[in-house]
Amino acid sequence: MFPVPDIHTHDRSRIDNAIINISPDENIIAGAYHSVGIHPWNSKTVSPSTIERLALLCRHPQVIAIGETGLDALKGGDIDQQIDLMNIHISLSETHRLPLIIHAVKTIDKIIRIKKEKHPTMPWIIHGFRGKPEMAKQLLDHGFFISLGEKFNHNTAAIIPDERLLTESDESKLPIAEIIENINKYRRLTH
Repeated sequence: MFPVPDIHTHDRSRIDNAIINISPDENIIAGAYHSVGIHPWNSKTVSPSTIERLALLCRHPQVIAIGETGLDALKGGDIDQQIDLMNIHISLSETHRLPLIIHAVKTIDKIIRIKKEKHPTMPWIIHGFRGKPEMAKQLLDHGFFISLGEKFNHNTAAIIPDERLLTESDESKLPIAEIIENINKYRRLTH
């Protein structure tokens, strides 16, 4: 699905093997792949000009994913503001035919419900997933991809099919190769 092993990082120095997440207020880095989105933590303060810039950046050839977007029950604007913002991202994902990278904190049921309502054609990826195997199975049953990073539930890593598993460094300082090796260690134990 992606040309690099690290599908989500905030580290702007990982130009060669990652998709660097940027906000609409940041600039594209020459030679790097990007995802662009407005984090749900920032949903309280989104201006129309920020939305316009987001829509503009989605057209850039180095932008290969939309997000990080999503819902967070612990931080950010109220949940209705976050849903409105996520709906904008969903529309951009579908319009530009780009995968959607999703931040989800204590909101998996709401995100599954939104996906069922929207019937997206583009992949939806839960990034930085740390949940239990039962929750991962529920997401997989609804067509989600799951991305694991430095911290993950070892039992969950074992149940995600290869074709639905993605990897990321997010805010970790570890190289993506080390993160992948650690994930694969737990997957090998059960296969």
